[in-house]
Amino acid sequence: MSTPALLDPSTLLERPGQRRSAVRGAPPRRGSTLVPAVPRPALVADFLAIAALDPAVERLRAAPAPVRLQLGDATVEHAADFEQVRTDEPGLLIDVVAESDLGRHPFRTAYVAGEPVVAEDGRRFVIESAATLRAEPRVSTVRLIMACRRTYVSAGDRVRILHHLDECGTGRLVECAAMAINAQDGVAAVLALAVEGLVAVDISRPILPETPVRRRVLPYPDPFGF
Repeated sequence: MSTPALLDPSTLLERPGQRRSAVRGAPPRRGSTLVPAVPRPALVADFLAIAALDPAVERLRAAPAPVRLQLGDATVEHAADFEQVRTDEPGLLIDVVAESDLGRHPFRTAYVAGEPVVAEDGRRFVIESAATLRAEPRVSTVRLIMACRRTYVSAGDRVRILHHLDECGTGRLVECAAMAINAQDGVAAVLALAVEGLVAVDISRPILPETPVRRRVLPYPDPFGF
């Protein structure tokens, strides 16, 4: 997926559900460990990384036009932070909200209760927070993959890895890594191709030798029709 420049911090932080929290959390109980709050820009970065590696995401757009959302018997107009066009559903409207801001979000009650919120045109609305974006093992897998984004993959290794996947359909990570004979780290070379959007890796599971790897649809027209 080709992701355009989506972030303008000066505007995103002012959008509904994205304002900086001015409410201090309750003091921790004696003996409890204080977990630092995750700032919203860090959550947005996590969200964009997950979207880039999710093969179901075909397009991602920031700040879509306001829509009318159905919440029980009420109708509320709301401007979501992002819109995803996915292969598994027609459209998804998303707010990325810091935990400290959830209490002020217009759909906080539905979020806590797990009630569906749907736009008049049928698109589903969801809230992504630290609880969902930083759930394990996905967040660790995404970070391991994104850490390989600057790994150099030679033309020969690139062709061998992709040709191997064309031949077998879906290959194990350890097998694909063996195709990278010029790389110091064959696994990093395969994961670098995942960051480029050329291969798909299951980000819902830990990185293991048997992690399945497959080709992704090219983000541009293939002149040869492969």
